[in-house]
Amino acid sequence: MWTLPKLSARLNEYFHDVYDVLEHPALGQSPREAYEAGLVQTGQRRHRLVSYDREFLILTLPTTSSGAAMVIPGLGVKIRYIYYWCDLFRDPEIERRKVPIRYDPFDAGTAFAFVKNHWAQCHSEYYAVFRGRSEREILLTTQELRRQRQMLERRGALSAKKIGEFLRSVEAEELLLTQRLRDQQAQGIRPHSAQPPVAVIDDECQREVVPAAVPASQYPASAEEHEIYGAF
Repeated sequence: MWTLPKLSARLNEYFHDVYDVLEHPALGQSPREAYEAGLVQTGQRRHRLVSYDREFLILTLPTTSSGAAMVIPGLGVKIRYIYYWCDLFRDPEIERRKVPIRYDPFDAGTAFAFVKNHWAQCHSEYYAVFRGRSEREILLTTQELRRQRQMLERRGALSAKKIGEFLRSVEAEELLLTQRLRDQQAQGIRPHSAQPPVAVIDDECQREVVPAAVPASQYPASAEEHEIYGAF
């Protein structure tokens, strides 16, 4: 009965407007009063402040089982069937080296690679198709493609091109409609890009959204017929 944004709003209301201001039997005062009294006694502890900036958000994103991927010349790094590219991968010193990676579970068009001591934003092949597609949506797509291939007795690895074509189809829209509605609800409680970076005490988290993606036209596409191997 509850959508995710409504549930999140109610939980926030309870934690901050109800529980936080009621007297706690173990404290003899409300949790908010106890917290404020602690700040008066011990100070702000600014050495414990955490900046919820772009780098922090990237570090909290998921990664693969190995946590790294090899930079393939002309293709980039592979994360679950899909290659991701950024201009830093053109450097010969970077090619064929493993770099730490992170990906956005709500946007298959974007990933991050730690190159030359900073996190570089990468974009997927077929970016126009994968942009805004969730990890769960891609998983459902690959499962359906495998089912179809088994019925037709076809062999061979799935490719990003094949997944992209399927996502464009009407059949995919019917299959993934429920998951897309769930993803939209999840997006409703994610932070907005208009919020500036803030520094707060670590038990009062606030967040900032990673900057918007660069247009895909600025990034080269990989060879369409290159087979991309991997598994969820």
